This record gives sequence, structure tokens and C-alpha cells, in this order.
Amino acid sequence: MNTMMKVLKYQARDAIRSRWLIAYALFFLVVTDALLRFSGDPVKAQLSLVSIVLFVVPLVAIVFGTVYLYNAREFVELILAQPVDRRQTYCGLYLGLTLPLIVTFVVGLALPFALNGLDALAWGRLAALLVAGTVLTCVFTAIATSIAVKCEDRLRGLGAAIGVWLLVTIVYDGFVLLVLAVLSEYPLERATLGLMMANPIDIARVGLLLRFDGAAMMGYTGAVFLKFFSGSTGMVVATLALTAWIVAPIAFGVRVFQRKDF
Repeated sequence: MNTMMKVLKYQARDAIRSRWLIAYALFFLVVTDALLRFSGDPVKAQLSLVSIVLFVVPLVAIVFGTVYLYNAREFVELILAQPVDRRQTYCGLYLGLTLPLIVTFVVGLALPFALNGLDALAWGRLAALLVAGTVLTCVFTAIATSIAVKCEDRLRGLGAAIGVWLLVTIVYDGFVLLVLAVLSEYPLERATLGLMMANPIDIARVGLLLRFDGAAMMGYTGAVFLKFFSGSTGMVVATLALTAWIVAPIAFGVRVFQRKDF
């Protein structure tokens, strides 16, 4: 635990000073403030931010995470030259990257709303946006960390990171629509549910649809399972699926990291 905390503190201090993270926070500050000013309605601004959060947060988390860890390769080798626990070191690297990303996202998104003032309903929807962005950050930094550890070549690793993002944000919905169109004569509710669990962005999308009364129209599977996920069973299933999306890449990365010869 001591090793993990030391690595976490160093990694977090170094990451928080990155100009890319500052630009990330400023992006959400400027976009959120602009939406509030031009729409004149916090609910409309939050609705517009749904698609931005679902697309931008995973992209930044997976690309920044992969590039940053490749740049920190010498630091990792220096740490591993000491008698340290590799599992704790890996967890420290992951948390030291994830926490600064979460902080910059929360500050960039929430500050304009806090300055403008919100009612209770708008605060609830803002909380849903913040939770969705936080969970997606945890998921995609976990994937980024495992990619950076697994792939030796930087270009190959960065290509894999961008490929994962394209797969879950763009290719996925097209694939689901194709499957449903081809097999439209068969009952596909359970199959579509399984496909949705294979995409953390789609799970987050459904959760946001619930908070925004389905008005966002963010994809076919979100509309199909809106009713299912409004119950307690659906929320438990979604929570377990998102937890698995965080734990599985971390477990894979730890296993590779422990066996890797740096």
C-alpha cells in the first residue's frame, strides 16, 4: 500500500501539471459556459452536453492515458529497479492517471453551472453527467493502462487506443442496427441487452436517458431498454457491467505488468 500511495502521489502531481489536462478542463469550461449563455436554459445545456461527455471523455481518457504512460516509461523502469510490489505499482500508476482526469473533468463541467445557479432538478441531472463522465474515465484509463503495458511500440499502442474508441463510439451502433435489421423477424431483446453490456458508453447513455426522460435520443439500444433499466434490477445489472469494465482491464494489465521484463 505504501508503494501504491507513493507512485499515485508522484503520478498525480505530474499529470495535473500537464498542459493537455489544463486544455481538457478549459474545453469543458468554455463549452459549458457557451451552452449556458446561448441556450439560456440549464436543462437544454445539459442535454447538449450528454453527447459531448459520451464522445469526448472516453477519447481523452484513452488517448491521453496511453500517450502519458508511454512517456512515463523511464519513471516506471526506475521504480521497478527498487524492491517494490509490481501490483501496487501498477495500481498507483492507474490511480495517479485516473484521479487527475476526473478532477479536471468535474471542475470544467460543474464550475459554470455552479456560477450560474441551478434548481434541484438541474443539479440532479448535472450529478448524472458527472457520474457518467467519472465512470467512463475510470473505464477508459483502465483500458489505456493495459494497452500501454501490453504494447511495446508506441504507434501500435496509440493506434489500438484510437481503434477501441472508434469501435465503441461509432462502429458499435452501426453493427447493432445491422444485426437488428437482418434478424428483425426474431425476438432480440435479450440479445440486444447482451450487446449493450459489451459497450460501456451505451450503458452510460441509458443511465443518462433515464435522468433526461429519454429526450436525448442517443441510440437504438438506449430506447429499447429504457423501460428495463428504470427498475432496480436494471440498475444493478448496469452497475455490475460497468464494474466489470473497470476491473477486467485492470486485472489484465496487472497480470501483464507482473510478467513483463522492462
